[in-house]
Amino acid sequence: MENTILINTMKPEDWNQVRQIYLEGIATGNATFQKEAPSWENWDRDHISECRVVARLGDTVMGWAALSPVSSRCVYSGVAEVSVYVGSKSMNMGVGSMLLHALIESSEQHGYWTLQSGIFPENVSSIGLHKKFHFREIGVREKVGKMDGVWRDVVLLERRSRTIGVE
Repeated sequence: MENTILINTMKPEDWNQVRQIYLEGIATGNATFQKEAPSWENWDRDHISECRVVARLGDTVMGWAALSPVSSRCVYSGVAEVSVYVGSKSMNMGVGSMLLHALIESSEQHGYWTLQSGIFPENVSSIGLHKKFHFREIGVREKVGKMDGVWRDVVLLERRSRTIGVE
């Protein structure tokens, strides 16, 4: 059991490790437009409480995944934005796949019919991970934002549930 990676619900006490992994992603320059990690209170407010998971090995959080609402409009109540982050020491161990699989299951249990993600084209591994779980590329937002004075593109991907909202 000590060497088994477990996927379970993110708890507030996980924040320090979750934040550290988020900061590692920020430092790559290819994970997010964000320049710093928010406070727990701001992060908690901006993410859907029922759809947050972490990968653990013992007491160590190896990665995390969560959903954010895309809109407050009721017609988009089943649409959410995906975030998946894996710690640098946990890369190439299948952690991202475990997290995204669990997040998709949780999203469907909570009535989400469409998941979307915006990924920098340079983040090839994240695009590949999403495509592995049947996200399809729907386009590229060209020069959608500036980062350190450089215009950046974002690849848009989405996954439509085959079980939720199919009627």
